[in-house]
Amino acid sequence: MSELPVISGAPKSNGGGGCGGGSCGSLGGSADSVGLANSKSRLPKWLKRQVPKGNVVSSTAKLLEELNLETVCDNAKCPNRMECYSQQTATFMVLGNTCTRPCGFCAVSRGRPEALEADEPARVAEAAEKLGLKHVVITSVTRDDLPDGGAEHFYQCVIAVRERTGASVEVLTPDFVHNKPALDRVIESAPEVFNHNAETVPRLYRRVRGPKSDYRWTLGLLKRIKEVNPSIKTKSGLMLGLGETHEELYEVLADLLDNGCDFLTLGQYLQPSLERYLPVVRYIPPEEFAMLGERAKSMGFKKVASGPFVRSSYHARDMAESF
Repeated sequence: MSELPVISGAPKSNGGGGCGGGSCGSLGGSADSVGLANSKSRLPKWLKRQVPKGNVVSSTAKLLEELNLETVCDNAKCPNRMECYSQQTATFMVLGNTCTRPCGFCAVSRGRPEALEADEPARVAEAAEKLGLKHVVITSVTRDDLPDGGAEHFYQCVIAVRERTGASVEVLTPDFVHNKPALDRVIESAPEVFNHNAETVPRLYRRVRGPKSDYRWTLGLLKRIKEVNPSIKTKSGLMLGLGETHEELYEVLADLLDNGCDFLTLGQYLQPSLERYLPVVRYIPPEEFAMLGERAKSMGFKKVASGPFVRSSYHARDMAESF
């Protein structure tokens, strides 16, 4: 196995969370030290992993199939999904498997979503109970077709999981398109961790996240959570390797801290396929991720996970419980 990402100051455990939220990123100032990535280049050695073996992988997948549940692990083609399944954990993806946003980095299908399934919160809670999860991560596609962006559905999922399992809950939400009442409804469910990814630096925002994205709203969303319920831990993540500079990254980290963000994840962007998706500009070596993680921690983040395979909810329980 390749080395696991470092979670600053946190012990490792088998609990909680797959990858989550499309945070498949890569970092770079200039591309001088590693070289530009292109469609014909091979992955560097630090991005090659062995696939965990064992019946528990198939049993986790079978349970999710039986309960007709989606995971971001599969839909976003997360490189950690076999490891997480082998540990009987996954990040549940609710509100269907079709997204209304044309983001340039995410492998989740886009198009016209189907109607919401009213029993999905109960099925998520049942899966969490059967997997024995102590920390449950719930994310979703973006649903701009719904008046509340799916906020009520998020609320029902959090309540159902908490009532059935007693587990802590982490939500990784879309931006709800400037819909403050929708955001407040999710906050009302009082998840232990509320995650919303910045994804990239402002200069690249529209290219990476699409025309509806708004960097200032992302910051305002995190600030609003703390204003309404200061006890909720807030979290955000960036994917690196899309052409951002270190200086731009540090400015984003400062903005996140100024808006009350507690936890941070930094990971390598990996192009889902050679068609349609944004290309990788640079592959970041593990030692550079370690340096960036230390820098972020020194800036004031309470917990930082930084490494090539880090994703939004990878080892999420470690981060949540160590604070």
